[in-house]
Amino acid sequence: MSSEPPGASPAPLTLTPRERRVAGVLVEKARTTPEYYPMTLAAITTASNQKNNRDPVTNYDQDDVDEALHALRKRGALIMVDGGGRVPRWKHELYEWLKVSRAELAVLAELWLRGAQTEGELRGRAARMEKTLDLAGLQTILQTLSERGYVVYLSPPGQKRGVVITHGFYPAEELAKVRQTVASRMVLEEEGGAVESVVTTRGQEVDSLREELAALRTEVTDL
Repeated sequence: MSSEPPGASPAPLTLTPRERRVAGVLVEKARTTPEYYPMTLAAITTASNQKNNRDPVTNYDQDDVDEALHALRKRGALIMVDGGGRVPRWKHELYEWLKVSRAELAVLAELWLRGAQTEGELRGRAARMEKTLDLAGLQTILQTLSERGYVVYLSPPGQKRGVVITHGFYPAEELAKVRQTVASRMVLEEEGGAVESVVTTRGQEVDSLREELAALRTEVTDL
């Protein structure tokens, strides 16, 4: 599945960068460290700003994260758990909110946390939450999510390897910028590959000439 289906419709939901980061963190931590879930505001803030498995790396403060939490709560994506007088904790309701499976939500969470990436990169990262996910299974999930507008293919139709995808929850202007950035990167990679090919070919030609010259010198010496 290497191209966006003709009938794919835009996602009915858009999320801000902070909302995407917060939602992704809650999904990730619920699956990878369930002993610390539901999460406090402080824990969500720390996890949102962690340096591994995040792109871009952010520096949100607790007010930033709190605003995103309450915005998502109003939309029915999260709930606050009563801590019985202790620090309130948060948990997501994204399975019901988006009507997705566990594997589908794991894929979306990785796209929210890191943005556009290849199928291979996404499979490796999503496998932290969905250990049985293989490439064929991921491609089936991406196709299903794409039909609902939750996933967007950024590679040209027909491309088989290095297919790049992202989520479909960007506002329109942000998605346009993502498309442009990925397209520019692909052009640079193609040009770099072409240059490398030329350099390799030239190098092979030089080696061949050196061998011929050495043979000629040997022949002259013999004569």
